[in-house]
Amino acid sequence: MNVLQTSYVVFIRQMRSLLRNPVWVFFGLTQPILYLVLFGPLLTRVRSGGLGGSQSWSVFVPGLLLQLTIFGAGFAGFGIIQEMREGVLDRQRVTPAPRLALLLGRSLSSTLTIGVQAVVLVLVAVPFGLRPSWGGVAVSIIAVCVLALGISAASYSMGIILKDEDSFAPFIQGVSLPLLLLSGVLLPMSLAPRWLHDLSKANPLTYLVDGTRSLFVGHFSAGNVTTGVIVTVVLTALLAWWGSRAFGKMSA
Repeated sequence: MNVLQTSYVVFIRQMRSLLRNPVWVFFGLTQPILYLVLFGPLLTRVRSGGLGGSQSWSVFVPGLLLQLTIFGAGFAGFGIIQEMREGVLDRQRVTPAPRLALLLGRSLSSTLTIGVQAVVLVLVAVPFGLRPSWGGVAVSIIAVCVLALGISAASYSMGIILKDEDSFAPFIQGVSLPLLLLSGVLLPMSLAPRWLHDLSKANPLTYLVDGTRSLFVGHFSAGNVTTGVIVTVVLTALLAWWGSRAFGKMSA
């Protein structure tokens, strides 16, 4: 079997396992929906940084999509730690299945899950006042799914490297939380002091957030949309490249 065929087999296996216990799909939505319900309405009363009134949702929801992607894909490695403990990965390693396919199938499963969650999150935001460009929403969801593919590949590889949840959880939390806060997921970085705004420019996720916010209001030709797409593709390629190399070495 070639890489694509084996990836499909692994993908179907992962999806069947997920569908047998779909509570994790809904659990992954809990935090962003809580932010949407309990924090989002406060932003409608802010009168700066592009916030205020119904337009606040087009600023806030793209940030929640990134938050969903980072935590959903970032914590994907927990699954492979459990599979290592149960001997699933060992049984797969003795087969002629390409190592890349073992990683790709798992990453595609995580990516599809995040895509479904992103659609649900956007639809939940509509009754609160979100009135986006639906074409922009579609492009934004594709962008976060592309990013999820790279992050989940890196996460699975880190799970194999660190080998247990006690090491994996603080590592992911320590990396993801500063990146999220510096990307302006909750409030635009235009509201930040100069030093914090400048620091956010070193964070690649900032460009994805800015680009998706422009897409949500239908500004497809905005410069930050192009920049966001390029940064997302490059970042995903780097993460996937590192993840595949690390996975191949550790699972050999």
